[in-house]
Amino acid sequence: SARLSRFSLNTNNTRFMRESEKVILEVTQPARNHNGGGLGFGPDGFLYLSLGDGGAANDLFGQGQNTNTLLATMLRIDIDVQDDTVPYTIPAGNPFADGVNGRPEIYAYGLRNPWRWSFDRLTGDLWLGDVGQGAIEEINVIERGGNYGWPIMEGSSCYNSDSCDRSGLNLPFTDYRHSETGGCSVTGGYIYRGSALPNLQGTYIFGDFCTGAIYGTDASGYSSSGSSYTAQWNELLDTSLGISSF
Repeated sequence: SARLSRFSLNTNNTRFMRESEKVILEVTQPARNHNGGGLGFGPDGFLYLSLGDGGAANDLFGQGQNTNTLLATMLRIDIDVQDDTVPYTIPAGNPFADGVNGRPEIYAYGLRNPWRWSFDRLTGDLWLGDVGQGAIEEINVIERGGNYGWPIMEGSSCYNSDSCDRSGLNLPFTDYRHSETGGCSVTGGYIYRGSALPNLQGTYIFGDFCTGAIYGTDASGYSSSGSSYTAQWNELLDTSLGISSF
């Protein structure tokens, strides 16, 4: 299972106390892969957590388009609670906050294996690398209530659907194919907002675990009011690293 816990520091603030563990959330994982990777606070002060589709292959467990599960999602919860009997509360703006059409913790869904993500320090936008099945890796900008298509889509291409109806789906900002790069597993990174490398200003930097290649795509093409989703990427560096995180 995937467990989210909080710990307290000792009086000297030098170490976390094992005995202070408070389990906030625990989600059963039916397989050992695609468990997702990412945990952090957003600009809104809420805690975000990404979980994969439960593993195996081809969305075996039918989680991708199921909003009654916490798998294959980006979650958003409020852990700033004073009542020790309540592990977290639900932000009012969550798309299923009332619990009627989906789990209230869900912020976005339709993800396969959301592996590493970050908030743009300038705009607050949430950028994420989602690992593909066997052919395409994708970069998504996560919006509240967004459906990122798995397993209807793999990247910008149809995957497991007879009709491949894309209406209501959030397509990737950009993607890359295994056949053109030799890659096989995207690792999400960061939008560069530093000053040392002016040419990279506003570039979203990401990589591939299998090849060690590091890529960049111009993030300025993204707009929450709509995007053509035709962004291009460039290889910035070819390394021999197994890039699991930035």
